[in-house]
Amino acid sequence: MSKEDVIRELYRENTDRISIKKEATAVKNLTRIIDSTLKLANSKGFRAMTLRDLCADSGLSMGGLYAYIKNKDDLIHLIQSHGFILTRRTLLDFIAPETDDHKRLFAAVKAHLYLSELMRAWFYFSFMEAKSLPASEKKDAVAIEREIDGIFHEILENGVKNGKFRSIETRVLSAMIKALLQDWYLKRRKYRDNDISVEQYADTVRDLLERYLA
Repeated sequence: MSKEDVIRELYRENTDRISIKKEATAVKNLTRIIDSTLKLANSKGFRAMTLRDLCADSGLSMGGLYAYIKNKDDLIHLIQSHGFILTRRTLLDFIAPETDDHKRLFAAVKAHLYLSELMRAWFYFSFMEAKSLPASEKKDAVAIEREIDGIFHEILENGVKNGKFRSIETRVLSAMIKALLQDWYLKRRKYRDNDISVEQYADTVRDLLERYLA
């Protein structure tokens, strides 16, 4: 799924918030808004960033920006929705062709790790800003986060049920897998300094899980 596909889906899910009716224009400008927001948030911090900063970086006028968002709460909604759409769709697309429980689990792990490499700015933003989200956005973020965790949990549950994995506390292990995935993008410098690639990390997580689940 291309970046344009993700932004188009984002636009279609938020037509009640966005006043621009021409889809091609909306997709183009939403891409600029999201890219600029992540760039500014990771360089100066989302709280310190102003909508004027966003206009200057994205090239949109204040009036043009207001056609998509009214305030920073609306902006957070767009940013979070964009990332969750892509993460959910990527995980589901990667595991769909696999029928073996072991391969499904590793496909989900690889998809999440590789996506966090491509979208490191969003993953970092989402983790760091989660505590300061507005109440409504925090509720939505928790719900979607649980949905993504549920993908791993379902794979583990099926593996145990099918006799491919030994009997384990699947909720605990799915939470531990998420922690391993987060460590990669939150502490990227540690791995870079030790010359560890994302492929090596993914293989190590796979080997660790295979040994535990055997």
